[in-house]
Amino acid sequence: MAPAKKSASKKVAPAPYPVAKKGAAKAPVNPLIEKTPKNFGVGQDVQPIKDLSRYVKWPEYVRLQRQRKILNQRLKVPPALNQFTQVLDKNTATQLFKLVNKYRPETRVEKKERLTAAAAAQVEKGEKADTKKPFVVKYGINHITALIEAKKASLVVIADDVDPIEVVVWLPALCRKMGIPYCIVKGKARLGTVVHKKTATALAFTETRAEDKAELASLISAIKSNYTEKNEAARKAWGGGLMGFKSNMKMAKRASAVKNSL
Repeated sequence: MAPAKKSASKKVAPAPYPVAKKGAAKAPVNPLIEKTPKNFGVGQDVQPIKDLSRYVKWPEYVRLQRQRKILNQRLKVPPALNQFTQVLDKNTATQLFKLVNKYRPETRVEKKERLTAAAAAQVEKGEKADTKKPFVVKYGINHITALIEAKKASLVVIADDVDPIEVVVWLPALCRKMGIPYCIVKGKARLGTVVHKKTATALAFTETRAEDKAELASLISAIKSNYTEKNEAARKAWGGGLMGFKSNMKMAKRASAVKNSL
C-alpha cells in the first residue's frame, strides 16, 4: 500500500494595506462641524503665506553688499584687510562710547548760543569773557593722521565697515609704529552720530578733563588686554577661503570617488 501524501499548508499572502482591527472603535464625529478642505489649485482658495524673499528683486545696494560679504568669505583675504573682521567686544565698546559721548563736538546751534551768551556777558560787564579751550574728540582722516604722526593722539577708534577700505587700511599699522593704542569698532554710522555726521571713518582722543583721565587710562588698558593682545595672532592671519555648501559637497563626493577607486 502506497504511503499517504502529507498535505502542505500554503501561507496566505499578507494584505497590501493594513487592515483596521475589528475591535478598534472610531472616534465620534461632531455633526455640527462640517469639513471644508481647501483646494489650492489655480483660481481656487487663497494660497498660504510663504517666504518669498528669494523671489524678491532687491535694490542694487543690497545685492552689492551681500555679494561683497560672500566674496570676502570665498576669496583669500590678506591680513591687512582681515584684521577689520576682529572688532572690540561689546562690553568694552559700551564703556568706550560712554566716554566718547562726553566729548561730542558742539553743534552749530550750541555754538551760536555759547557765542551769544559770551557777547551778552561782555556787553554787560564791559570786559572780554574768559573762554576756555573745549575738550572734544577729533575726527576726519587727515586730521587724525596728523595727530598720530605728531604723537598727540592718546586713543584712536577706527570703523570696521569703511568703503573703500583703502581709506583706513593703513591706519592700524601707523598707530602701531607710533606707539598709539587703537581699536576697531562696529559701524561707521555709530561713530558718525558722535560727531553729528552720517558717518565717520575714525575718532581720536587728544585731551581729556582731569576727572576723566583715570577712566581713559582704564579704558586703554582694557583695550590692550581685550583687543590688542588677544587679536595679535589673528591680525597676522589670512582670512576667507570658506567655500559654500554645494562646493563642499562636490569636493567630498570627488574625494570619496578617489578613495573608492584605489
